[in-house]
Amino acid sequence: AVVQAMHHARHRSAFGQTLLRQPLMQNVLADLAVESEAATLSMLRLARAFDESGRDGEQRAFARLATAVLKYWVCKRNPVLAAEALECLGGGGYVEESPMPRIFRESPLNGVWEGSGNVICLDVLRAMGRSPESVEAFFAEVGSARDPRLARSLEDVRAELADFDQIEVRARRIVEKLALAVQASLLLRHGDPAVAEAFCVSRLGGDHGRAFGTLPRAVDFGGILERAWS
Repeated sequence: AVVQAMHHARHRSAFGQTLLRQPLMQNVLADLAVESEAATLSMLRLARAFDESGRDGEQRAFARLATAVLKYWVCKRNPVLAAEALECLGGGGYVEESPMPRIFRESPLNGVWEGSGNVICLDVLRAMGRSPESVEAFFAEVGSARDPRLARSLEDVRAELADFDQIEVRARRIVEKLALAVQASLLLRHGDPAVAEAFCVSRLGGDHGRAFGTLPRAVDFGGILERAWS
């Protein structure tokens, strides 16, 4: 979806220049690229955890919790990202001659066929209760990155977990915080600095609106877009 939106923006012109050179479109595309890179890096980290789980108990414990956490969040973000990417193409993104309608239609399926959001969040709570070693492995992994915004986020989620009052009611809230923390940690340790900073300032630091395309102006839009396209 992000590639389709980027390609269109590189070739479609409006107001005397390509869409890719329009500041607001740059914000939208950069935000989509940040989200996509965070999800991709999460997938690669989980793949390594599964590869090593047969001989490494810590990796197996990490995968037990992180799989459910990241599945919930990526499945929730997927349809929103697909819809925003489709909108970048305008009317051309809606008609069947474009691949975007199929991408959009299929975007909710992982969150339906492989377990609804509620089921996955309850699975996270179950994993924490039955496999406390998975919690230790998860926080050891996430805490290996050093960033004050991440540290504050981890303190916040630990406080949430320490309060067992109506914890099922708060399950989605807790899992979302866990997902953002692990994605931020992965980007800080293994991702591009510009992408990691954009993610942390927006997803952890709160300098972000309700929709894609609301990154703060200090973000390196050019660097993020160049990376996404290359």
